[in-house]
Amino acid sequence: MRTTTLSALAGLAVLARMANAQSTSPKRGLCYVPSQKYPGDDSFWDKGDLTWYYNYKAQPSDSYKNNKNLQFVPMLWGASDSDTGTPFYDSVKAQIDGGANISYVLGFNEPDGTHATGGSALPVDLAAARWKAEMEPLKKLGVKLGAPAVTGAPSGYKWLQNFFNECNGGCTPDFIPVHWYGNFEGMASHIGQVVATYPNMTVWVTEYGFPNQNLKATQEFYNMSKNMLDSWDNVTHYSYFGAFRSDVSNVGPNAAMLNQDGKLTDIGSWYMGGVATNVVPKGAGGRLQTVGLPIASVLAVFWAFVL
Repeated sequence: MRTTTLSALAGLAVLARMANAQSTSPKRGLCYVPSQKYPGDDSFWDKGDLTWYYNYKAQPSDSYKNNKNLQFVPMLWGASDSDTGTPFYDSVKAQIDGGANISYVLGFNEPDGTHATGGSALPVDLAAARWKAEMEPLKKLGVKLGAPAVTGAPSGYKWLQNFFNECNGGCTPDFIPVHWYGNFEGMASHIGQVVATYPNMTVWVTEYGFPNQNLKATQEFYNMSKNMLDSWDNVTHYSYFGAFRSDVSNVGPNAAMLNQDGKLTDIGSWYMGGVATNVVPKGAGGRLQTVGLPIASVLAVFWAFVL
């Protein structure tokens, strides 16, 4: 089995090296990270063929609320013991009643993670209760539900299993969102495990990347993962984490889709369906990243950049 898997990965690597012009994909979406300093950067992401986006919130972003080709996917980010009523459900219903095309919603963001690393840090009993109040009723409106998006760590699998046990059949998501930060082989194995564990649900990869690596390794990861995600039938949607400038990127400059001057990098152009730009991203202070750093040192801080 492992030999077969490695052979498949090697084949994808060859395809990645052969791919010069990058094709578009109806699966491809935007993990939107706003820039207060450069709001004009938002215009990059509605010029291509991206089909959907999310922003970790219940309400659409002003930059894209009038774009009919970029479907908004609301997210119920977290919950607390003091929550009352159904504000998320009410918001989504109001948007639908107002004519918005909302077909999907996303569940809790990294509930097995800590607040320090950007997780919503939810106990499963609270998550199950709020899901039943806020998410499950949306099915009656024809909305498909994304399960809580746990981290790629083993704690994520355990949390999700405990969540479904706590729900006791009362939580019925339609798809499983996946987060992954690491190398390509690990990503392929992780998604494969998710597919095998939940064979009756499709998969969305809503955050992924290979943080703080050199440019060659980052681009190889991007191309191999893109080819895999585009060809994997169980994966219906994906969004790369990198829609920001390289000098403010907390996942390393080489992972960013814009360089420090707001120009599309190779990865940014490829993601939007274009060809290589030969724009080399630089980090803060104009520094190039030529060596990789431990991923664990990145994940503890990069969420402060998002939220």
